Amino acid sequence: MFNLKKITAICCLFSFFSGSCWPLLAANAQFNPHFIIADEELTDYDSMSLDQIQKFLEEKNSPLAKYVDPLVRMTASQIIYDNARLNRINPRYILVLLQKEQSLITDANPSQGQYDWATGYGVCDSCSKNDPAIQKYKGFAMQVDRGAGGTRFYFDNPDKFKYQTGETYTIDNLDVTIKNDATRALYTYTPHLHGNEMLVTLWEKWFSLNYLNGSLLQDAENGSIWLIRDGEKHLFKSKSVFLSRYSSFQKVITVNPSELNKYPIGSPIEYPNYSLLQIPTGGVYLLDDDTLRPIDSRETFKLIGFNKEEIIKVNEADILSYKSGQPITKRDLYPTGTLLQDKKTGGVYFVKSGIKYPIPTKDLLKIYYKNKKINPVTAKELEPYEAGPVIKLRDGELVSSPGDSAVYFISAGMRRPFDSYDTFTGMGFKADNIISVDKKTLELHTLGEMITLNK
Repeated sequence: MFNLKKITAICCLFSFFSGSCWPLLAANAQFNPHFIIADEELTDYDSMSLDQIQKFLEEKNSPLAKYVDPLVRMTASQIIYDNARLNRINPRYILVLLQKEQSLITDANPSQGQYDWATGYGVCDSCSKNDPAIQKYKGFAMQVDRGAGGTRFYFDNPDKFKYQTGETYTIDNLDVTIKNDATRALYTYTPHLHGNEMLVTLWEKWFSLNYLNGSLLQDAENGSIWLIRDGEKHLFKSKSVFLSRYSSFQKVITVNPSELNKYPIGSPIEYPNYSLLQIPTGGVYLLDDDTLRPIDSRETFKLIGFNKEEIIKVNEADILSYKSGQPITKRDLYPTGTLLQDKKTGGVYFVKSGIKYPIPTKDLLKIYYKNKKINPVTAKELEPYEAGPVIKLRDGELVSSPGDSAVYFISAGMRRPFDSYDTFTGMGFKADNIISVDKKTLELHTLGEMITLNK
């Protein structure tokens, strides 16, 4: 299980966290010739440790799991790891390249020629492998070095090669507009659609991820931000809409478009939370997350203190995707919520629309309501409010607790532990986002299945 102390130590040593679950739908992403993989993915040289590379080869029953290059006397996993770090190229890319070019991950009995030309470097479509001019690139270690180093050189030096980011080229009779530097580098290495489609297919098969409800994902191609909820992706239509629900963009994970393509599109998150929406017939609604609550009269509107200047006019079609909630009436003194504290017991409640929700721990009060005023009231004043469920951690939170070595992701009200530090980092999560809570807060949530990178 993922140990918080371990991540703290590793974080100090390697600075993995500077700045920047649970199957859903197992659909294969379509190949996008204009955007093959994200720049961040191609250059993520820390994505796998030496042990992880070796374990991957063993799990695939690859001949490379036991291969030692006779010239440099190093194992295949060590060669892959060293060249990934030396050239600042993702070791996952090297593994995919070895399979794409010579099937060295899955071929049980590869020939010497497959090892000698492992990444296809130096061998053009019309070249002979016996050409004296390319013999200097022969050998497994040399091929991995040139495959990783060549790709990095293409990435770093666009002025020296044909393909340019943002330009359109005809590749295999298809007009391709190159959207990013990684795509440009990959077409320089393999100037064909089929080879790059193979690369994407292998990447998706071996390294694609599934994210839990509550995850916030950003499309690396166009910058759009999506919420994963109920097995669907929901687009935030603007930054202001996002920030009306989350305090910052720190929890957002940047992913390849192919990761997002696995989820069907749900209704967009179009308006800021607690917006006042008016349809053509005159009805005004309060938007409470994904629920619309009609305001029953103009009198109620004025009594509660809503401002007509804040009304957003919409068409009925714009609000069809929202759930319908209970009407807001004169009795709803706190439609957007307030904090009331029992003077005698000290218990604090979040009161909204006639319902009092107990806040059972100081941690929850601090996390979600630290800037909200607490109003002391008597038990008699609290009595008219209907009792609601206790407040818990919201979906999408990363939490740990003193005395518990695990780190958890909150989803669907459950706490799901990460099985390892590698899974945590491999999915793009950040240590800075881990919230420390007490045992009582943590145990409000049922323990769910462990989060693992395994499909």
